[in-house]
Amino acid sequence: MKILKNSKALSPVVASIILIAVTVAVSIAVAAWMGALSFNFMGTEQLQFTNYAWGASDAYMNFTVKNTGSSDLSIQEVRVDGNTPTSLSPALTTPYPLTKGSSVTFKVTNTFLPGVQYEFSVITTKGNIFGPYIKSAP
Repeated sequence: MKILKNSKALSPVVASIILIAVTVAVSIAVAAWMGALSFNFMGTEQLQFTNYAWGASDAYMNFTVKNTGSSDLSIQEVRVDGNTPTSLSPALTTPYPLTKGSSVTFKVTNTFLPGVQYEFSVITTKGNIFGPYIKSAP
């Protein structure tokens, strides 16, 4: 049997070099893409409820949140039982910036019934919900 030689075909060495070059180029592109994806997740938002105190005659509650994450965040909203409270101090007319490691105390004025559990949640501008922080009114 006679093996035909085609002078127009690539040699096996050239074909191997091209295959390796394409593989390396694709792997570099995938690594860059994955690096860009993971860069967005490097800074994490994390809030921790650290303290609370009921006010006189259960008319208000103070609670403190601390930014324990690896990046700064902004608090968009505070909710009590899933609803925006009627009175909140500091007021959240604009997002409240909270640098990492710092904390803020919110004063929520509401009609709290003795012995009833209430859920407090904090929502950031990125849409992350922290809580519920469940406490019973005294």
